[in-house]
Amino acid sequence: MYYSFFGLTQPPFRITPDSDFFFEGANRGAVLEALIYAITQGEGIVKVVGEVGSGKTMLCRVLQARLPKHVESVYLGNPSVSAEEILHAIAFELGLPVTREASRLEVMHALNEFLLGRHAEGRQVVVFVEESQSMPIPTLEEIRLLSNLETKQHKLLQIVLFGQPELDVNLARPEIRQLRDRITHSFSLGPLRVEDVHKYLSFRLRAAGYRGPELFTPELARQIAKLSDGLTRRVNILADKVLLAAFADGTHTVRKKHVTAAASDSEFAGSYGARWRAVAIGVMALALVAGAAWWAFKSDTPASRPVQQAQPSVTPTPAPIPAPAPAAQTLASAPAEPTATPQPQPTASPQDPIDARADALSDPLETRLSATEGWLKTAPGDILSIQVLGSNDLTLLRAYLEKLRRSVEIDKVFVYRTQTNNGPSVTMLYGTFGSRAEALQALDALPAELRANRPYIRTVEGVRLEIGLTTGRS
Repeated sequence: MYYSFFGLTQPPFRITPDSDFFFEGANRGAVLEALIYAITQGEGIVKVVGEVGSGKTMLCRVLQARLPKHVESVYLGNPSVSAEEILHAIAFELGLPVTREASRLEVMHALNEFLLGRHAEGRQVVVFVEESQSMPIPTLEEIRLLSNLETKQHKLLQIVLFGQPELDVNLARPEIRQLRDRITHSFSLGPLRVEDVHKYLSFRLRAAGYRGPELFTPELARQIAKLSDGLTRRVNILADKVLLAAFADGTHTVRKKHVTAAASDSEFAGSYGARWRAVAIGVMALALVAGAAWWAFKSDTPASRPVQQAQPSVTPTPAPIPAPAPAAQTLASAPAEPTATPQPQPTASPQDPIDARADALSDPLETRLSATEGWLKTAPGDILSIQVLGSNDLTLLRAYLEKLRRSVEIDKVFVYRTQTNNGPSVTMLYGTFGSRAEALQALDALPAELRANRPYIRTVEGVRLEIGLTTGRS
């Protein structure tokens, strides 16, 4: 909403990981380079620990994108699997010809043969495990056994564990001390310091196309750092709300009151008390009214002109709002043209095929969710697809789906619900491919805007396993 107002070309503080917004300050760049070195040198098991929202997923995405081409990666986003299933999960993601009924010995043999073949070709394989603090202890022990796959000189499989501090607690348990001894490198993503937060805010704005004077002063950055505890996800949430509050105020100068309003509207910064809650709701609601008026003015259509005449003025000090109201009610209560008489709208005939088709396509996201459910029930498990996006932001997903509609056949887009550490999420896949070579060719041929989120290859069986584990389905 506020992007054009500040001269931005894209959202600067979106919490969905985008490698184009990777901040190399605060030791993040050094950790990335060290991880690339450890993987390419075949160092076995590597561990990265950081608090929730410290940037682990972003680091993982950038790491996948910057590894040399001879390194093949496998991504496990939901590691809450049993020791018996972890091997199957890795085998499915590598596209190995094993079934869910295959024994552990059969899967291990197939995996070993595959890794030996890759080693003979001069290639490496690395497994990225996110949220590994959720791994059951027996599964962590199975990870250790996987690290035993090796030649006389080289490890055949590299493993990188990304987890919250609870991972260190699990690794301290005496029954898995052998795994702890196999970890060759340990990295920690600490919170951003005050000066890092200031640089981070400036970096994200510039990466999103901002070319004006500094929006966040060192003092404002200090306030945001304190409220967010230096965690990048929280910084993003606060900064986004701050710019929205400034936009609602009709000013390009960000002030302390905008930070205060943003903090009051954030779940993790509730210490400011209820006295600021009404102010925050009022500012955000006013932003919606101002945004509607702004876009109506920009569109310059006959239908929008009455809204322009009736829009409320936005001043740097908006009038007090007597009581907090939901945003939808605020928009509904915007003043209407006094002389306009509402006219009854014609009702479409239930038999009208055009109207029926419009209703069916009113929510393409839901349409693809339904179609994907049937596809996952019938598609062969070794079929490959390309994961292009995963998010819990339905607005972002619908906008992205519109992009896909302009670039690819919509029937080739598959969407399914899953679960991440942050709660319910939705994942988008593109295409069906019978071989990894075919999938890689399609991956390289994707338009640049679809490659921006660093897509990677998945198997249908791997998706089924993920959904079954997160939804309780067999």
